[in-house]
Order: sequence, then structure tokens, then C-alpha cells
Amino acid sequence: MRFVPRFTDGQDFAQALGKIVCVGRNYVDHAKELDNPVPSEPLLFMKPATSAVALDEPIDAPFSRGEVHFETELALLIGETLSEATAAEAERGVVGIGLALDLTLRDVQSRLKEKSHPWEVAKAFDGACPLSNFLRLERVPNWSALTFSLDIDGERRQYGEGADMIFPVATLLAEISRHFTLEPGDVVITGTPAGVGELPRGSELHFTLTGGLEVVTRVVD
Repeated sequence: MRFVPRFTDGQDFAQALGKIVCVGRNYVDHAKELDNPVPSEPLLFMKPATSAVALDEPIDAPFSRGEVHFETELALLIGETLSEATAAEAERGVVGIGLALDLTLRDVQSRLKEKSHPWEVAKAFDGACPLSNFLRLERVPNWSALTFSLDIDGERRQYGEGADMIFPVATLLAEISRHFTLEPGDVVITGTPAGVGELPRGSELHFTLTGGLEVVTRVVD
């Protein structure tokens, strides 16, 4: 059954999940920690709807394929069609904000990058994008004031602020809409801050987002 985004009040979104548009290296410290250059324009890739699972369910990662890394990201639920949108039009098209876990097969990705091959198989596998429920947006928020975090077994591992994004939300959405039409039910995940690392088996994950979103889940051992 196709994944359906859900709001924190328990109501499902009107459409099933479409595509997941992902932004790479949108925080300077994260680009540096992986020895990657800081991009001069958004680095975009996609995950299919089949990669989505509920963040509050136990995470069953494919550890048999090598190291699985966690990357916590702000997720935006799109509520109207956006194509060649202005920044103002694009941000008004967001109907919900939540969190995503961009799971990455890091060993697989590294091998593919060494060969200059595409690395979707390291990012777009089934279960590669756990998504939280979404906080409803009644008006455009102060994106710069948003903060989110991930604790693993009680230890703070990632902390992100909207103000630290290289490409702010409105700019990102407008740029994405130049390349791909965004449709209701699509999700955009906006890049991860520093602190990514190997996902520990059997660990407890605790996520928070400004506005009262909190998710606790576990990794299957």
C-alpha cells in the first residue's frame, strides 16, 4: 500500500505520497565533515515513494549491505502544484512540516562515487526515508527560527537550525520547481546538519522539531 502523509492531529493528507525531493549538502558543517565541497547551487536528488516508512515505527535498516548512516532533515509537505514558482508562491505551497531520516548506505555510496556512478541504490532503497507526521501550517512560518534535533540513546547527535541552511526554504522550493513540478503529496527534505554517523543497532532515537513535534523510535537489532 502506498504511503500516505499524516498530520499530527491524526488526519491523513488528501493524496498519497508522491516523490521525495532531497537536498544534499545544505549545511556548511555537514559538507565539510564528509570532505565535500560546499555547493554554489542546490544539489538535488530523489527518493521514490516506496522508500517512505513511518518514523515512529521500528527502523529495520539493511545492515547486511554495509554501514547505514543517519541524516536528520526538516521535511516539507507540498499542498499545491508548483512549477516555475516564485519564492513567495513556493513557500505558500507548503501545508505541513515534519522530520525525515535520510538513511544512507555509506559504503555503497562511497564505492559508487569513486566510480562516478549514480548513487540512488545507496539512498533510495525500500525504507530509506522514515517520515514523521506533519505539523499543519496555517501560515508561512519563520523558517529561520525552526530548530530540530536527534538524540541517540540519550546523547545529542544532531541539531539543526533553519537559519544555518545554505539555501533557505523559499529559495530551495522555487529552485526545485524550476526543474521538477511539485505536486500535492510530494515531500521535500531540506538537507542535514553536521553530526551524521553510523546508525547503531538496537538504539533508541528521539527526534524533536520546533512547534511541539516529538518522535521516539527504535532501530531493529
